[in-house]
Amino acid sequence: MAIMPVTDSMFLLAEAREHPMHVGGLQLFELPDGAGPDYVSDLHRQLLETVDVRPLFRRRPRGPVGVLGQFAWTNDDQLDVEYHVRHSGLPRPGRIRELLELTSRLHGTLLDRHRPLWEFTIIEGLGDNRFATYSKIHHALLDGVSALRLLGSTLSEDPDDRGVRPPWSPPVRTDVFDRPGRRDADPPDPFAAVSAFVKEVAGLGSAAARVVNEAFREQSATLAFQAPKSMFNVPITGARRFAAQGWPLERIRAVGRASGTTVNDVMLAMCSGALRQYMIDLGRLPDRPLVAAVPMSLRTRTPAGETALGGNAIGLILCDLATTDPDPTARLRTIHESMLRGKAVYHGMSRLQVTALSAIPLVPLAIGTIPGLTTVTPPAFNVMISNVPGPRRPLYWNGARMQGVYPLSIPYEGQALNITVTSYAESLEFGLTGCRRTVPHLQRLLGLLEESLTDLEKALC
Repeated sequence: MAIMPVTDSMFLLAEAREHPMHVGGLQLFELPDGAGPDYVSDLHRQLLETVDVRPLFRRRPRGPVGVLGQFAWTNDDQLDVEYHVRHSGLPRPGRIRELLELTSRLHGTLLDRHRPLWEFTIIEGLGDNRFATYSKIHHALLDGVSALRLLGSTLSEDPDDRGVRPPWSPPVRTDVFDRPGRRDADPPDPFAAVSAFVKEVAGLGSAAARVVNEAFREQSATLAFQAPKSMFNVPITGARRFAAQGWPLERIRAVGRASGTTVNDVMLAMCSGALRQYMIDLGRLPDRPLVAAVPMSLRTRTPAGETALGGNAIGLILCDLATTDPDPTARLRTIHESMLRGKAVYHGMSRLQVTALSAIPLVPLAIGTIPGLTTVTPPAFNVMISNVPGPRRPLYWNGARMQGVYPLSIPYEGQALNITVTSYAESLEFGLTGCRRTVPHLQRLLGLLEESLTDLEKALC
């Protein structure tokens, strides 16, 4: 039995039929040369034969389902691989539109808490000599950074490598007992660890005061619960709609070089311009600028140079999106300055302190299932926008080249839209996940993202 960290159990406690708490990914693959008509079905059968499963993918909540006692994990010793690994198809020749519709439906269903909290679907029938995979895993098990690193570690940069195993199966290792820095490492001092923990907790009060003082001192800094009420900050349903598209990273880097800003700043400015025009078209743009919650990874590397998988390690910056400003360059400048201030506020704090203070804006998400709460409380922020670094080079799955990877995330009660972005090779891949009922015409945002980037290019490049 393993005790859950509070950051993990929070995602289980907040889950309901209207609020699925899993993250996902859609991957597009090009069929390898010589692939026959049964390639995908044969691949599915091979996946079912992979019975060696990582411990992470055997975890399920311990105790009765649906009660307030699920604060520990237990291992499932009777894992049913056929339940978790599925095969689906589109009417040939399937278009991306049908693929996104199928993915939207799959992403809207809850994971079964009687079983380990993950599913994997391989999808055939796509046109242009392609197939796809959709995977989902509960946020209590993995955050987005861990999920993408796991994906990258299970694929190969070698197109001729035919030994790639699926994400839930551990790679075959021959150096387990000979890794540098492990054999002679001194055991951790438990008393020193407790002492350090007490000091960090004691410092939370001064750290919180510092955040508030810094925010009031800098007039443009953003505090939680200062965001305007918007069309996204409403009760949601469990049904999802998903839209995805990639943009060449060089276009975004060029805007960053011309403006002295980062790729992340330009990505946020693309979202700002798209959301501004989307809400203008619907007659729903607030008279105060939208505020984005931008997660930042607090995950560090182990002494052996690897990143531990599992759990959640996330801080949060609130960013002024300047959606009331019609000038795209002025919006980008405001976003850049807002992000710099947000990072500066956390400078010098420990991981525990950053995590604790970042949790303040997330409290309404954890208790958002209380009926009527979102209608009477101001939103801590308007939209979640995440940028998760992905693989830098093209990857292959037993010869099948991955053409794109698109993240699916979690709309929360009072947060009907989530934008998650990841990099892959020389592309920046956007995944937009929205409540099907409250975010109309989600696909339109993809065209507006292109318009927003074009406006920045015309103004700066």
